Amino acid sequence: MAANHNSQGPEGNYDPAGSTQMFRAFVEEAAPARQAPTRRQLREEQQQAAGPRKGLWLGLAVAAVVVIGAAAWLFLG
Repeated sequence: MAANHNSQGPEGNYDPAGSTQMFRAFVEEAAPARQAPTRRQLREEQQQAAGPRKGLWLGLAVAAVVVIGAAAWLFLG
């Protein structure tokens, strides 16, 4: 009689696809410990977040100066 290679052994832990072992490795994988950010990291994040806002305010200020200058030129010219 031919040996059946897909049959489970006495322990019952044979998985032909290996998916059970991969699942266990995924589930049992320890989550990396999250460290509290340092003051330097917090400051760098705040500076990066403030970068676009600084540009926005600078652009609005330049636009306001141009509009006021154009209005004054039309009014006085």
